[in-house]
Amino acid sequence: MTQIIVLPHEELCPNGALFDAVPGISICDALLQHGVDIEHACEKSCACTTCHVIIREGGTSLNPADELEDDMLDKAWGLEPNSRLSCQALVADTDLVVEIPKYTINMVKEG
Repeated sequence: MTQIIVLPHEELCPNGALFDAVPGISICDALLQHGVDIEHACEKSCACTTCHVIIREGGTSLNPADELEDDMLDKAWGLEPNSRLSCQALVADTDLVVEIPKYTINMVKEG
């Protein structure tokens, strides 16, 4: 099991989160399974950037981003060199520290 530490996010997890994830699962699915309701407007099909996360630690263990993910990330708010779409980044065997940006490109959030 891989440990994921989610840094505090004002709306989604004000106190942060800490949980174990099975290698091979996407970061997005791991977050959703553990009560962190990250946006995923395109239903995890790599067609938006609402599940954008910043990998603060452990990012080198993730599968490499492909060209489509890189192109989509160019549209993300608050893009950083260690940004990923959580629907595309697969958990490996190294613990991760994940930050969810305060904003997404969506002006209105459903639900």
